Parts: sequence; structure tokens; C-alpha cells
Amino acid sequence: MQKRTSLKDIALKVGVSTALVSSVINGKGKGNGIRVRDEVANKIRQTAEELGYQPNEIARSLKKGATKTLGLIVADISNPFFGYLARCIENEAIKFGYIVIIGSSDEEVQKSDLIISNFLKRQVDGLIIVPAEGTNGQIKNLIQNKIPLVLVDRFFPEISASYVVLNNYQATFDATSHLLKKGFKRIAIVAYKTSLIHMKERVRGYLDAMKSSNLSDNICVIEVSTSKDKSEISNACMSLFVKHKNIDAIIFSTNLLSVEGLRCVYDNNIRIPDDLGFIGFDGGDCFDLFYSPITYIKQPIEEMASEAVKTLMDYLSDTKSPKISQVILESKLIIRSSSG
Repeated sequence: MQKRTSLKDIALKVGVSTALVSSVINGKGKGNGIRVRDEVANKIRQTAEELGYQPNEIARSLKKGATKTLGLIVADISNPFFGYLARCIENEAIKFGYIVIIGSSDEEVQKSDLIISNFLKRQVDGLIIVPAEGTNGQIKNLIQNKIPLVLVDRFFPEISASYVVLNNYQATFDATSHLLKKGFKRIAIVAYKTSLIHMKERVRGYLDAMKSSNLSDNICVIEVSTSKDKSEISNACMSLFVKHKNIDAIIFSTNLLSVEGLRCVYDNNIRIPDDLGFIGFDGGDCFDLFYSPITYIKQPIEEMASEAVKTLMDYLSDTKSPKISQVILESKLIIRSSSG
């Protein structure tokens, strides 16, 4: 491996002091009592370029007390929702001069803890976290240690922290109400079995919409584990089609559940919307290309990313007395033929 060019290497080649080279490279010019002739300064810059000198940004950052990096933890980077959210957060951070390091917890507490630990060792300036179930203690510990952070997509009601989330209750309330207006009455929802508030709120929105139409007897909630076992999702869908033959519409509460639901529908020759009304979450190419374009709940991902980065920037600008910012964004129901 080729040796990294240092300030000393440049100084030796030009025949000046290392302090003089440092002054020119760092753009101080005549600062710190050092006066540099133009021809010498030009020679130093030319030599630095010839030798391929690259400044040590880590050393610079440590000296300034900021690394201009942010740590982002998503639940599952392979999920299109989180992949796009990460891209949008990265784009927003760059506008403020920050680079984003991304980690995926895979909904695992231990992995989340490991990622947080590594981010802090790298001295990131702040954290944006999609918290996994059971990471309450990790978030509390970060807050107690005054680590700048903002939660996104999910939050813990018992913890006072900044967050940017969707109005999940209204999202599924509106989706269920739409199906009811279209004449569907035996509507089911497929959700993850979790204590996380965002999923609880999506189920609650569905429940209240059904109850408000006096259809409590038709309520059907199917819950699956958060594991990546796609067969479990397929089995859950089949239980609706086989055990609950009277179901006439289904709302899927995440993108992954929606995609697997579509796969199951296709494999079993179920016609949408003739046999079944269908509403998914987050959209995607398969929603557009399906023979009956899929109605879906659209999250404002770009706005979510923008608000999350802005909230963290506000925190970093006033770390001594940061303000708690809690932003709740509204979804939009994109209506297509799958919902009748």
C-alpha cells in the first residue's frame, strides 16, 4: 500500500517548514503571524497536488469537535420504503454539508445496539433512528447522554424525544372508509404482531372505521410476526381466503405485506376487484403494473426525510437547550381500480 502523503513530505520537497505548509493548505494565508510570499504559496499548492496530498478529515473533524456525519438506522434496508427513505435523508443531509452512514437493524434489538455503539465510536454528530421493537432502553440511554437524535416512522409514547411520523390512524381509517363507501362490508386488515405504536395505530384506524359503520361483527384482524418468513404471510392470506371465505376486501398495512398479498392473490387466481377489493401500503412498480392497478396509502417519504434532517439540524445548532419537535404527517390515498 502506498504511503499517504503528509504535510512533512510537502515541506521537505519545497524546502520550507511544516507549519508554513499547514498554513497554506488550510487557507490561513497570513494568519497566525505567518506571512507567505505568493510564489512560495503557489509552489506548496502545486507540490501538494503533484504528490496527491489528501487532508486528514478525521483529524480536522476531531479538532473542530464535529465530523459532519450522521448515523441513520433503518429497520430493513431491503424494504423499498426504508431504502427510499434512506436515499431521501441522504439527499437532505448533503444540503447541510453532512454525509450519512447507514445501518439496518433488521428489527433486532442486539443489532440495533451494535450499530448505535459503532456510530458513536465514529463520533457521528447525530442520529436518525427507525426504532425496532424493544429498543426503548437504547433510546432512553441516548437521550440521557445528550446524544442528538430524532426518531422517524415510529416513536415510543412514553419517551420524550423528537420524532417525525405518519398519522397512521387516519391513514387506515380513510382507507377503510373508502372501501365501505364502495360497498365492501366484510373488510380485513393484515398487520404485523408488534407493540410498536405505528402498527397499533394502523389497526386502530381500521377498527374505528368498521365500528363507526356498525360493522363490528365483520372485523377481521390477521397478525403475522415481523420475521422475514414470506411463507407466514402467504399462509395468513390463505387463512383469509379459506377460513374466512366471506371476506370481500383486504387492507395490507405495510409494503412488504402488500407485495406478498398480491403474490398470494395471483397464485390462487383470485380476481381483483371482482373477487376481492385490495388496498396496499407505499406503492411500487408491482402496484402500477398489476392488471388491476392497486389502490394504496402513500406516505410523504420526501417530506418525512426533510423534516427529520431539519429537526436534527435544529438540535445540532443548539445542543445546550434543544427543543423537542414532534411532527405528524398526513398520508394520501391513491385510488385505483383495485378498490372497486
